[in-house]
Amino acid sequence: MTFNEGMQIDSDGVSSGGGGFGRGPKMALGGVGGLIVVVIGLFFGVDLTDGGNALSGGQSQPGAGQPAIEGAPAHCKTGADANKYDDCRVVATAQSLNAVWSVQLPKQTGKKYVKPKVVLFTNQVNTACGAATSDVGPFYCPADQTAYFDVSFFKELTTRFGASGGPLAQEYVVAHEWGHHIQTLLGDIGRAQRDPRGPESGAVRTELQADCYAGIWAYYADKQPSPGGGQPFLNPLTDKDIRDALSAANAVGDDRIQRSAGRGVNPESWTHGSSEQRQKWFLAGYKSGAVSSCDTYSANDLNNPPGLR
Repeated sequence: MTFNEGMQIDSDGVSSGGGGFGRGPKMALGGVGGLIVVVIGLFFGVDLTDGGNALSGGQSQPGAGQPAIEGAPAHCKTGADANKYDDCRVVATAQSLNAVWSVQLPKQTGKKYVKPKVVLFTNQVNTACGAATSDVGPFYCPADQTAYFDVSFFKELTTRFGASGGPLAQEYVVAHEWGHHIQTLLGDIGRAQRDPRGPESGAVRTELQADCYAGIWAYYADKQPSPGGGQPFLNPLTDKDIRDALSAANAVGDDRIQRSAGRGVNPESWTHGSSEQRQKWFLAGYKSGAVSSCDTYSANDLNNPPGLR
């Protein structure tokens, strides 16, 4: 178990039940928001530019699914539910992330924290960055400052990508997407577009920084009291918990995904960094708790984060 069982889940900013496309926003993949989502979608090895329709620039046929409703699913009430159900774990992790970053972002950077929205969807969803299907995996759209999750991905994270089934592996994914929101608030998210591929690219540096920000959340999540002076959201993290998070980071490294797809490792096509880099930058944030340790854009050696020296 990870969450304190008695914590109360607050579903503020969460919508659930979305599924049909209907009349969606029109945004080409090369648009400002669209390209960011393409880069983030590749977190899961999905090549959205290769003739797929996982994220489309136009309208799609209406699909099965329920209209989005405000609030978390009705069964998500406490930390015990978050420890049992994947969708509740996403909502509780989002609540923890908001609590941590609402304190740490202004404290460490002087920037005001604004909560992102969260949408739990099934199969397909409309976003301000275009229409997306579950093939994209969890993603963040900067145009509407919303993180989107189809929780069926978490099973795929284990079965397809070989990550641990531990809860912090899933929470790492949520925290990574939150990292992109922090980049949006700090004005850095656009760097991924200017230099979208390659081992030293802006895209890779953007993704590794999001991993580092995920580590910062993990550093504080079992220490910082929840609002109202209650217990921290998470029970004290164990070495096993951290190994679970690292297993997820390892599973979605560009080099590992290329090998698992039967292709040779080609760093020039990387968008997210190697498995080793992703693990190291998560650890850099986790060991330091400092935003200053996550400056991937100034790093001379992405294999040697300053937070681990």
